[in-house]
Amino acid sequence: MSKLNKGPQLDLEEMRLIADLRIMHAKVHELFEVMSGLKRGHEENHIRRYADHKMLEKDIQRVDEIYLWFVRLKEEGLKLRKK
Repeated sequence: MSKLNKGPQLDLEEMRLIADLRIMHAKVHELFEVMSGLKRGHEENHIRRYADHKMLEKDIQRVDEIYLWFVRLKEEGLKLRKK
């Protein structure tokens, strides 16, 4: 028996989920770094002045949706820890 076969085997869907989660983590980190750079280097009123307003509002809406999803995940995690 190979040493690599220790532990449970993942099926294809589980491997895809893990890959998607790693991509998500990288993208969240990337977004955080871009936003940090914008905040450090520019005043908020300048960002609003030069932004594509329709696109900025759409971005804000998307980030709101992402935030609410993360809050739900956090709340579920807290519930599981209390059990």
